[in-house]
Amino acid sequence: MVQKILIVEDDPAQLRYLDTIVANLGYETVTAPDGEAAVDLLIRQDRSGVDLVLLDLVLPNLDGFGVLRRVDPIHPDLQIIVLTMSGGVGTVVQAMRHGATDFLVKPVSPERLQISIENALKISALTGELSRITPKVNGEMTFDDLIAVAPAMRNVVDLAKRAAASNIAVLLEGESGVGKEMIARAVQGSSDRAGRPFVTVNCSAIPENLVESILFGHERGAFTGAQQKHIGKFQEANGGTLFLDEIGELTPDIQVKLLRALQDGEIDPVGSKRSVNVDIRLISATNRNLQQLVEEERFREDLYYRLNIFPIHVPPLRERRGDIPELVRAFIKRFAASEGKAITGVDDSVMDLLVSYPWPGNVRQLENAVFRAVVMADTEMLALDDFGQIAGRLAQAAQDTTTSPFPPTGFAAPGAAIGAAQGGLAIPAVDQQGSMRALRDIEDDAIRIALDRYNGQMSEVARRLGIGRSTLYRKIRDLGINVDRV
Repeated sequence: MVQKILIVEDDPAQLRYLDTIVANLGYETVTAPDGEAAVDLLIRQDRSGVDLVLLDLVLPNLDGFGVLRRVDPIHPDLQIIVLTMSGGVGTVVQAMRHGATDFLVKPVSPERLQISIENALKISALTGELSRITPKVNGEMTFDDLIAVAPAMRNVVDLAKRAAASNIAVLLEGESGVGKEMIARAVQGSSDRAGRPFVTVNCSAIPENLVESILFGHERGAFTGAQQKHIGKFQEANGGTLFLDEIGELTPDIQVKLLRALQDGEIDPVGSKRSVNVDIRLISATNRNLQQLVEEERFREDLYYRLNIFPIHVPPLRERRGDIPELVRAFIKRFAASEGKAITGVDDSVMDLLVSYPWPGNVRQLENAVFRAVVMADTEMLALDDFGQIAGRLAQAAQDTTTSPFPPTGFAAPGAAIGAAQGGLAIPAVDQQGSMRALRDIEDDAIRIALDRYNGQMSEVARRLGIGRSTLYRKIRDLGINVDRV
């Protein structure tokens, strides 16, 4: 997206000169002949997409200082470069106090103006990134900070908003990289615990012999190497929210202690003779099927029911492709600011490829791909070559889509398939002789594909197929499907 610069200048010759320079630099320009016109555009018309202002101080009706005084309180993040014939120190100081970003003495050279504009826009990008990060750090992130364009993601946000209105335990389910932690932070930031501690624990990344100490803390001398008292994550999160990621990785003995902490609201630090009361809101997350782990006796059933009070399934990125364009734009803006590059977007043809790519690593993979592309890019628009390792796969995915002999949905001519567009998983509707296949055989294929696609997670398979688990087990038995060999 081309950035827009407002030029406020009453001298027609200077206006044409500045407009020509700015346009040649690749920016969109809009002009105002006096201070009142500038204020009308920036305040009454709510900025009108203006990213930066070139402001002459000597203007009719309302001078440049008047414009600064009226605009800065409303748009403090708007970058304003002041231009004047006088470069006195007092004038410079006064302009800066009223919100000016830079100060140039006319006549300004094209090179000096270009540097000033580029620096001001970098400051704007960094300020925007800081404003995005600050709520996350302060535990004040809300659902407005999430990108949820696709219907599947909007449903997730609707459920999460309901959870945020109470203190109920939330279980976020979904593949790795789908953004479960961001949703957890939004729940915290939209609840009455906003601004309080938000403590994250990746249960799969903690050495087994340190899990208890990290979660519950320990006293000095509790074990070899415990040279001082340590406050655990539960106590760190006291009054706020504790986010336990990959909770399915906890060992059985830690599961018992976690259950007690949740039931009684108190913990036992290692080596302590007294329990410690804690007040935490628990949000847990997993990329595994906890119910299946319960059936396999690898996860405590009583703990599962304590965690699974308000489950929210976060869909993978391939099931919410409508979010991809907005995510790409947000990542470009962030990384362009951090890398100091003037990258404004991505080619339309490349965006189409990004939307069509399945992204097995979900949002995290997309974020890393865009980061690499921004680092590699030499132009203002990201191209296919900038996406390095996945460029070939993106192009191949597009070629497969355009050359596929199957329609996207439904039954068609002999040889057609059901679901050919969904990741290349095709179920033939007719046999080699052109006769309709038996419904039992089509059903057999559908169940086998679902079992493989969802790694044998029966609850997920049943949900995706729209049948009950008992019905799924019966069909598997009747069709003679060997689950272990699917």
